[in-house]
Amino acid sequence: MKYINANNVLPEKLIMEIQKYVQGETLYIPKPEKEYRKWGTSSGGRRLLDRRNAAIKSSFISGSSIQQLAEEHYLSTETIKKIVYSKKK
Repeated sequence: MKYINANNVLPEKLIMEIQKYVQGETLYIPKPEKEYRKWGTSSGGRRLLDRRNAAIKSSFISGSSIQQLAEEHYLSTETIKKIVYSKKK
């Protein structure tokens, strides 16, 4: 996470108002909700997991056992169960 000195970006009056509540601490200011992105959308990680999960579901439907899939994909049997029994596509 990148830190920015408040003195460099905020007006003095606003800094004084914030100092009524917090002084000398690190303060996280979240993005507005409309700016949030789901995990992995920027890096492509979400897309890779979605493809892997689709392949696991397809293999399960084709007859692979949960144990086989767990060993193949280096996942726990519980994780495989969550993937194959989930309602998501």
